[in-house]
Amino acid sequence: MTHLSRTEAILADLIAFPTISSASNLAIIDHIADLLGAAGARVEIFPDDSGQKANLWATMGPETEGGIVLSGHSDVVPVEGQDWSSDPFTLTCRDDRLYGRGSCDMKGFLAACLQLAETLKDASLTRPLHLCITHDEETGCLGARALLPQLQARGLRPAIAIVGEPSEMRIVDGHKGCFEYSTRFTGLEGHGSAPDRGVNAVAYAARYAARLLDLAEALRSRAPPDSPFDPPWTTINIGRLAGGVATNVIPGKAEIDWEMRPVQPQDAEFVKDALAEYAASGLLPAMRRVSPQACIETQVIGEVVGLLPQADNAARDLVAQLTGHNNRQCVAFGTEAGLFQQMGLSVVICGPGAIAQAHRPDEYVSRAQLSSCIDMLQKLGARLTDKAPPAR
Repeated sequence: MTHLSRTEAILADLIAFPTISSASNLAIIDHIADLLGAAGARVEIFPDDSGQKANLWATMGPETEGGIVLSGHSDVVPVEGQDWSSDPFTLTCRDDRLYGRGSCDMKGFLAACLQLAETLKDASLTRPLHLCITHDEETGCLGARALLPQLQARGLRPAIAIVGEPSEMRIVDGHKGCFEYSTRFTGLEGHGSAPDRGVNAVAYAARYAARLLDLAEALRSRAPPDSPFDPPWTTINIGRLAGGVATNVIPGKAEIDWEMRPVQPQDAEFVKDALAEYAASGLLPAMRRVSPQACIETQVIGEVVGLLPQADNAARDLVAQLTGHNNRQCVAFGTEAGLFQQMGLSVVICGPGAIAQAHRPDEYVSRAQLSSCIDMLQKLGARLTDKAPPAR
């Protein structure tokens, strides 16, 4: 069996687990743990507080510092409302494209990593190889945000992290942060014929949304002159505004789900301070003149830091040597990479598939992309079994 055919077989098994972020991922974590254990890896599973989700950390090779982390997430986005040509949880091959939810984002990379582990079963590694598999990356990187501090508290000191998000096997060494929020408005219900006797939560949410759009426009002028991102400024997106029950009822509840993607930390503070001031001095006094119990509450879904491009990046240099590609780029989408960077690692993103295929119906990864990933990882494995460690 070739490396590619074995990787496809592993991928088929991984896709068969419907690991939508709202569901448990324990079954796939147990499956992966079995594969890694059979390959000789030392595996640890870290359940979350609910007992329904877990992260996995596995190590092959010596118990020393300076290891290399291959990182991916187990969860996928929902398929409801999407028009798929085949069962999204059954791997389907058409025209050398491997279709299935998560094939691109990012179970294709995980399958290639697991195949690498199998090929290293009886090898003598000169440097640790770690596999990090997390839960709930798609909903605020909750798994990585819990796991990495636990590893750091143990004194674990890897040197390099390769995050296998879909980049078409190109080198990505920077991306924006991803800050997600849900802002809830509590007003006072009443009859629609007497709007002044109630507090219309939807109306105040709409005013808050308008303020978000004003801030989004203001952020354009704050873009650093040397910003490597596209677009170069911090962006704001309103994903959902909901509230109300009928046209003749003053809505007492409303909520807005929104996000911003900062290119620099001070932009996030600028937005949060402006919104806090607007709510405290503008919206809330007007709401509470009618109903003292009226309130505006913002829940932080996730504040995931960006990956900052660095002139000295051992991870980028290593992947360039493995792939033969010297060009690097920054992207707008967020990943767990910045969390590894905060931990003190050199970090790069490089994985099979195109981000344009992620989260869409008929998501796929091509065999050519998967083969390129396998080739990169096999070269990494060869370096880890040499007497001399890879360049840092």
